[in-house]
Amino acid sequence: MANRTSAQNLRKRVRYHYRGNAAGSTLRLTLGCLLGLELRRVGSGKRMTFGKAGEATLSQWMADNARVCWMEQDKPWELESHLISQLDLPLNLDQNRHNAYHSRLKELRAQARQRARELPISF
Repeated sequence: MANRTSAQNLRKRVRYHYRGNAAGSTLRLTLGCLLGLELRRVGSGKRMTFGKAGEATLSQWMADNARVCWMEQDKPWELESHLISQLDLPLNLDQNRHNAYHSRLKELRAQARQRARELPISF
């Protein structure tokens, strides 16, 4: 998060990852693509989600399989950059081009978006 600010606090960000949708959460987008959920254009067609059923499936998968923990840090953007450079964090695309899985994950997400563009808008 170096040089970036967020209007949301950590609680709101984590809650959105667990209860939001793929249009607003890169984590949900990534996990849904890896789980083979169908990404669809919704509303006006600019946003892409996994639809109500897909998002519910993803939320349940996360409740069963994903855990969150945190620690207080005065300059979290510095720690984040350090951890990304030192650890194998394949789901994180930001600042993580060195990861062996980066290009495959980016391609998988791009393919899902392309397929969604070819399908009719879901309501």
